[in-house]
Amino acid sequence: MHIKYNAPTVLTYAFISALVLVLSQTLLPSLTTALFMVPGRNQFNPRDLVNWVRVFTHVIGHANWNHLISNFSFILLIGPILEETYGSLSLLFMIAVTAFVTGILNAFLLPTALLGASGVVFMMILLASFTNFKQGEIPLTFILVLTLYLGREIFNSFTNNNISEFAHIVGGFCGSLFGFFRSARR
Repeated sequence: MHIKYNAPTVLTYAFISALVLVLSQTLLPSLTTALFMVPGRNQFNPRDLVNWVRVFTHVIGHANWNHLISNFSFILLIGPILEETYGSLSLLFMIAVTAFVTGILNAFLLPTALLGASGVVFMMILLASFTNFKQGEIPLTFILVLTLYLGREIFNSFTNNNISEFAHIVGGFCGSLFGFFRSARR
């Protein structure tokens, strides 16, 4: 028996995120804010190339170990199933699109910065409810997950906290669209 690198996209993503956090907490304390945090509406300069890089890389950076573990416990649980179902490159594409959509909407609509993979988590949660989808059906699991997870995020968006419920909602929307479009092609 041997250990298998069974989900290359998910595992590489997790290892890179952990490495960035280690580096930002030890040798390069400003790394996260420099390359892995999307500035909010008032700070985002569309002429600055680094801001466009951050629109994609914010899903790699995390504020601390609790933040990273909270996100990657879901990603490592759900991601390998999705990677097996949809393929490594397709999942990487979905992660990149979700990063871009959550990052760009945050940069142009919200005054606060964005950091972390929670939009990707919600994309995966909603996408997972489509893994055994059949043509012409809407999975009840999708309806329940949409209601429970996104309903909670909409409710929580009215509280004062450091969590981007907006990224959760947008990530869930991305996962829903990926699920519908992918399932329609099967």
